[in-house]
Amino acid sequence: MNNSRRSFIQQVALMTAGLALPSSIFGCKPATEASGRKLGIQLYTLRDQLTKDVKDTIAKVAQAGYEQVETYFGYNGPGSTFWGLTTDQLKALLKEHNLTTPSGHYQLGDYLTLGNGKDEALKAQADLAAALGQEYFTIPVPPMALIAKYPVPADDYKFVAAQLNKAGELLKKSNMKVAYHNHFWEFRKLADGKSTAYDILLNETDPALVHFELDLFWAKKAGQDPVQLFEKAPGRFPMWHVKDMSKDAPQPVADTGTIDLSKIANDIKFAEVGTGTIDFKAIFAKAKTAGVQYFFVEQDQITIDPFVSIKQSADYVKKNLF
Repeated sequence: MNNSRRSFIQQVALMTAGLALPSSIFGCKPATEASGRKLGIQLYTLRDQLTKDVKDTIAKVAQAGYEQVETYFGYNGPGSTFWGLTTDQLKALLKEHNLTTPSGHYQLGDYLTLGNGKDEALKAQADLAAALGQEYFTIPVPPMALIAKYPVPADDYKFVAAQLNKAGELLKKSNMKVAYHNHFWEFRKLADGKSTAYDILLNETDPALVHFELDLFWAKKAGQDPVQLFEKAPGRFPMWHVKDMSKDAPQPVADTGTIDLSKIANDIKFAEVGTGTIDFKAIFAKAKTAGVQYFFVEQDQITIDPFVSIKQSADYVKKNLF
């Protein structure tokens, strides 16, 4: 599983420099009520530590002040595990440390590829998400072919949108919701020279079935203003990735033309939340417009002790943003 996610990062994210159940069932109120805000972490942040010692890592996540986690998962067929743990074992470990998991990232490359659309992995992974008690089944990336090539025909993303609607209908039967997580490429111009993939995903998915997890770092890297996105599609962003950008990282990535991912690797640098360039206070001020419920700190690359890093980010969010 970890190898699957790592393989994707190695192939695609050279640019990362090495790159419905009510909320009350998870023990929290909607984030628009300040007293009910809880902080989560996307566990990809600690991928190496989880591989080495999953139990110790989860314990330290709780000690750092987090109350929720977002899992990531590379499906390799029946028998796939979360860092060596079965779904029941992971669920028990989280419960031991008073952690809940309202969302998980799941890979659906074949399902979202025009001309393919196989749904076997969707159904299998949806069962795992349901067993963990997750509310959101989140797609972290589009198919590899849509990242690597330029320009991308609009029809490819129209198919992705249709498949997300289909998944939303399917998962509704299990009281789960579908969400889509962005990077920067969804904001690049498509072959028509006008629309972007994100335009299509917002406009051609059913708001009742498909939701969005806005990665604040990647939106800013693409030259987007998260507040304008919230105002464009109010209520459609129930989850955020709270991720900061290093002060010495240029931005944004060009929205047209072929990108050599290896050449922009040094331009993508991460930072502990509150130490970089992103104005989180302005973004958090629009939480109600966004409709946000869950906040997940994520840092793709860490240059200091990872557990010091995640605590520093947690402390900043709770002190300055909650």
